[in-house]
Amino acid sequence: MSRSIALLAALAIPVKEQDDVVFRESFEAFDPRNWDDLGQAPEAIEWVDGGRSGRCARITATLGKNTGAHLYKMLDPGLDTCHLRFYVKFEKECGYIHHFVQLVGYHPATRWPQGGAGVLPDGARRFSTGIEPWGDRGRHPPPGAWNFYSYWCEMKQSPDGRYWGNSFAPDPPVMVERDRWTCVEVELKCNSAPDRADGEQAFWIDGREAGRWKGIRWRTDPALKVNGIWIMLYVTENAGRQNRVEKQPATVRVWFDDIVVSRRYIGPAKE
Repeated sequence: MSRSIALLAALAIPVKEQDDVVFRESFEAFDPRNWDDLGQAPEAIEWVDGGRSGRCARITATLGKNTGAHLYKMLDPGLDTCHLRFYVKFEKECGYIHHFVQLVGYHPATRWPQGGAGVLPDGARRFSTGIEPWGDRGRHPPPGAWNFYSYWCEMKQSPDGRYWGNSFAPDPPVMVERDRWTCVEVELKCNSAPDRADGEQAFWIDGREAGRWKGIRWRTDPALKVNGIWIMLYVTENAGRQNRVEKQPATVRVWFDDIVVSRRYIGPAKE
């Protein structure tokens, strides 16, 4: 068996579907050149033992020192339908998190993530959706429940007149579990034409679909596609304040492993 086919098998990707896979990272022989940007605090990322079957990435956010770190990968060419699967483990005493993993679309594509918080996206230039632990103002114990935090051209305006990410959360909530490896997969399907609201997004936890939302007009220009994955741990003191925590933990730590990007559903890795 060739090395590439063996890797596909380990990541639960059938050989017949390997053409659908556009990126993978197992961290067994990590090369930072496979990623486009490691953020402003790359020292917060470590490559350690203790992954699902070997090595993995560990990111530590330390208040007063950094807000965490990220791994960003530009996808070239961009995708009209994108699946991102990753494994994550939150430390046993993990606190609340500000922002987490995102799928993004930029036109033109860039080799670094872009901002835009509080601003309505131009449907020809930008959209994003983040799969995030959400505390819901402290109603959920830390780190929270799984939730989409999305920006797109038809999002709802906030009471303050700004445009903050809109929430998509399943009912009942799906709680984030700590101190164990969890398989997370997200799908973003762009709308098929500028005048059609037939885009979708969905996520799965450990292979079970937890939520799906349809009727989204992500873009007004078909040139705008999913062309970036943003593996991020972003933590600020505001994460605690928003969830009515008097003192946010000094550090928040998570581990990532077995990242795959594909044009179709991937599913959990074979044990």
